[in-house]
Amino acid sequence: MQAQSFQLQNGCSVPALMFGTYKTAEGKNEDILLTAIEAGYRGFDTASFYGTEEYLGSAIRKSGLAREDFFITSKLWKTEMGYEGAMAAARRSLEALQTDYLDLYLIHWPLPDPDYADWKALDLETWQALEELYDQGVVKAIGVSNFHPHHIENLLAHGRIAPMVDQLEYHPGHAQEAAVAYCQARNIQVQAWSPLGRGALLTNPTVLAIARAHNVAPAQVLLRWSIERQLCPIVKAVDLIHMRENLRLYHFELSDEEISALDKLPPSTAYSGLHPDTVTF
Repeated sequence: MQAQSFQLQNGCSVPALMFGTYKTAEGKNEDILLTAIEAGYRGFDTASFYGTEEYLGSAIRKSGLAREDFFITSKLWKTEMGYEGAMAAARRSLEALQTDYLDLYLIHWPLPDPDYADWKALDLETWQALEELYDQGVVKAIGVSNFHPHHIENLLAHGRIAPMVDQLEYHPGHAQEAAVAYCQARNIQVQAWSPLGRGALLTNPTVLAIARAHNVAPAQVLLRWSIERQLCPIVKAVDLIHMRENLRLYHFELSDEEISALDKLPPSTAYSGLHPDTVTF
């Protein structure tokens, strides 16, 4: 069985399964996040764009657990890029979360919009801010989100510190093999967002058959598939039963044949359609 955490290139450990907070505070409270903490989650992924930092910070305080018990990731949005913008965004995130450090801080998208011509200079300016935050100990690790190899090459060629993480949309039918292989060859930990394919894969016949074979839920199959590939899935659920179920990934293993079957699933409605160079939020 694999470890329940992955080690980043700087030695920091990141939980192998993170809880995503996108749209988890639409009720303007921290109830879902408190339930996730009760279920056992200690790794949480948020972002300034999500509007959940304040509620995550509140949930952590109300849990009674120490800040050090949690791994918190946040991301700066496209409108917060540039050196000054990134520095200010980090301060806002720390204030909203009511913490004096982040475990991981990411650039959310490589381009403010698909028509932005001078994105390389903007990315480098933004990355410089993250490097300084890392040097200061304000963030324990730095990385990117939705960056493809050509975006990362720019940072590797001109930055001081290599990205430690890249978050990519990743699920059967949209595994982004080239980008994942590129990152893994450079010791950049890939985190998988939308690992359940926005729920569309939970009724896929192949996924259902594998789930029956192991007497587990379809979601567990999909999350285990990501972890078998050495990716860290970011999952979300709204009720305690499913939250706990998603954490139970280490009592079974997928066979080579099952992994291959999932690898071969064709593109489907599970794909969000988002691409950093063409279509974004």
